[in-house]
Amino acid sequence: MSDFLLRALLAGLGVALVTGPLGTFVVWRRMAYFGDTLAHSALLGVALSLVLRINTTLTITVVCTVLALLLVALQAQKRLASDTLLGILAHSALSLGLITIALVEQIRIDLMGYLFGDILAVTRTDLYWIAGGGLLTLVVLALIWRPLLAMTVHEELAQVEGVRVTLMRTIFVILVAVVIAVAMKVVGILLITALLIIPAATARHFARTPEQMALMAAGFGCLAVVGGLFGSFRWNLPTGPAIVLAAALLFFSGPYWLPGRKRT
Repeated sequence: MSDFLLRALLAGLGVALVTGPLGTFVVWRRMAYFGDTLAHSALLGVALSLVLRINTTLTITVVCTVLALLLVALQAQKRLASDTLLGILAHSALSLGLITIALVEQIRIDLMGYLFGDILAVTRTDLYWIAGGGLLTLVVLALIWRPLLAMTVHEELAQVEGVRVTLMRTIFVILVAVVIAVAMKVVGILLITALLIIPAATARHFARTPEQMALMAAGFGCLAVVGGLFGSFRWNLPTGPAIVLAAALLFFSGPYWLPGRKRT
């Protein structure tokens, strides 16, 4: 296997192993639009990294984290509905990123690569970021799994039982921000949310416990990465969209795999 294909495979599998368990909570808590908002803000992180000439992944992580914390603070005021706040922040961050890129004349970037990913151009440094960020995310997610699950089932009851709801929510949105930053190179800004949601939604057809759903989501994500890379190599397809399409095919065929289960 060529080095660039091996790096692409390792990067894709690393991202899938993280987005699977994290995506289960995104699905359970109905936060798909939140993921889109952070993904849109990633372009602002790209623009700032080019202007300031610092590491892109680090800048995207900081920008996404700041936006996530700002969202938590605005939600606490309860002046506007969450979907309204998400729409405002998503389009404001995206527009600011595009304007920043347009104003800096000496910067010429390939927006298609950032929007739809360029997994075949993954470097060793990118692999280190994915491994480090992914491992950190999984460790933290394991530590907060029980309280986060409790507040997902019933937030008020969890708070009565002593769960620090605001802290758990803040930690979770920061984890999503980190994952979006490290996954951008794989599937791109516009498709990151799909990798968070589709494998988790597929696993929901099969899982009987939350832990099973998290593990199965990671497995379906890995299958999507392998299938997308194969399709990209075999038929010369754009790799990021091919991975998402493979995940979608798994989702739509999923209910028909269960023997003895009624088709819906």
